[in-house]
Parts: sequence; C-alpha cells; structure tokens
Amino acid sequence: MKLLLFSDIHNDWKRLEELLSMNADLYFAAGDQCTWNKGIDRYGQILERRGDKVYVLPGNHESADKIVEMCALRGLHYFHDGHLQLGRWHIAGLGYSNPTPFNTPSEYSEAQLAEHLQPFAALSPLVLVCHAPPYGTALDQVRPGLHAGSRSVLEFIEKRQPEYFFCGHIHEAEGASIEIGRTRARNVGKAGYLLELD
Repeated sequence: MKLLLFSDIHNDWKRLEELLSMNADLYFAAGDQCTWNKGIDRYGQILERRGDKVYVLPGNHESADKIVEMCALRGLHYFHDGHLQLGRWHIAGLGYSNPTPFNTPSEYSEAQLAEHLQPFAALSPLVLVCHAPPYGTALDQVRPGLHAGSRSVLEFIEKRQPEYFFCGHIHEAEGASIEIGRTRARNVGKAGYLLELD
C-alpha cells in the first residue's frame, strides 16, 4: 500500500499536478494547498482527478467549511478528525495549526489540539498526519533558535509513539526527518513523501 503525503502547496498548481501524477494507492493533502482561502476551486479541480483516493486536511490557511464543501463537490474525503483502517494500519488526520501571529482562518489553541488528538491515542499501529509539526524539533524550525510548532502534538507523539508522523506548516523545515522515540517523523512539505506500508 503506497500513500503519497504532501502539504503547503500554497497555490503552486504546477507542483500539485506533478504530485497527483505520481502513482499511489491513496493521497493525503495535509493542509495549506491554497493561501487565505484563495484558489480552493482550482485546488479541488486538480485533486478531483484522483477522486475518492484523496484525503484532505484543512491547514491554517483554509477554512474548514470551505474544504468540506470542496470535498463534497469533488468526491474527495474530508479527513480532519478522520480515521481509516488499511489492513493492520490505522491512519488518522488532524488539520489546523497551533496559534500563529497572523490570525489565519484555522487555528486551534494547544488545549484544543490536545483534545482533538485524544481519540487517536489507542490506535496502533498508527500513521498520524497533522498540519502542525511538533514543537522544538527539526520539523518546526523556522531558523536556528526559532520554533513554531505545537507542544500538544509533541506531547502526543512522545506519549503515544505512533509508528509514523507526517506534517507540514513550517516551510523552512520541508524534508526534515527525525525520530522521536520509535516514531519516524517528517515534514513533507510540497516535496511530498511516498510511504509504503506492508
């Protein structure tokens, strides 16, 4: 089973088309494919070519209600707070980001992020896909000494140890890959990442 994960396209439609041209069993758009809700229609048109193989999270730049409408119109899966099982694997998704200085459309407090992650705590083995990266790691580093991720996401990973964790949000950390305990974690960004599950 091949899963293609990507995030933070921010209206780079050429790159989105390149990603959707790659062969995978399922596609996970982990937020911020557009910017300040502009471009959602075009975004949906491109994703539609893979139809019900596509699972979509709202990032902080996309209003959840607009993503819900787009998914319904285009035959895609809205995956915020979502969960599916593929064989022995559990895949779970959480959109939005922790608070930013920019007052973007979809931000949660750390308490809200923790609350929304809790239903995934008992799932194992787990592939967790979030828009927000874990705080204080290579996945959320804007520049040396400046981190902008979520403490609640970090705490969930440290305590629950999903097998895999994927995120976006912090563009400067695109492609960064680390281990948190036994969790293999990556900021996929618009480069994307192809995960093969047994």
